[in-house]
Amino acid sequence: MLKTILSISGKPGLFKLISQGRNMLIVETLDDTKKRLPARGNDKVTSLGDISMYTTEDDIPLSKVLEAVKAKENGAPVSLNIKKASAQELQSYFAEVLPNFDRDRVYNNDIKKLLSWYNILIQNGITEFEEKTTEEVAEEETKVTE
Repeated sequence: MLKTILSISGKPGLFKLISQGRNMLIVETLDDTKKRLPARGNDKVTSLGDISMYTTEDDIPLSKVLEAVKAKENGAPVSLNIKKASAQELQSYFAEVLPNFDRDRVYNNDIKKLLSWYNILIQNGITEFEEKTTEEVAEEETKVTE
């Protein structure tokens, strides 16, 4: 699911990939306006599925971090006031979500952006962050047919 959700550098919020054209993508904002606009070749477009967070061991995909936030918040929006939170509050909140995050390479702005993305996704009904394996899909289909 996160492969079709995009971040465009210089533009606030998240975007859903609608279509691909010649030298551009057609995206739709993930807010109430649902405004469609082109993302041209010179825009820096990143899929959320391609982003990972630094930890003291290996990097962790964003999907796992979002799942950890979802587990902490029980699927609700973040309880922390992202805009007014101090650096210490952000660091301690994120340490609860991802205890081994690299404090030297993960900046407070990164944490704020991640938490605001989480809120945007939750508000738009996108709650499945990890891709399901073919075994999990087959297992669910078996349960439906029983």
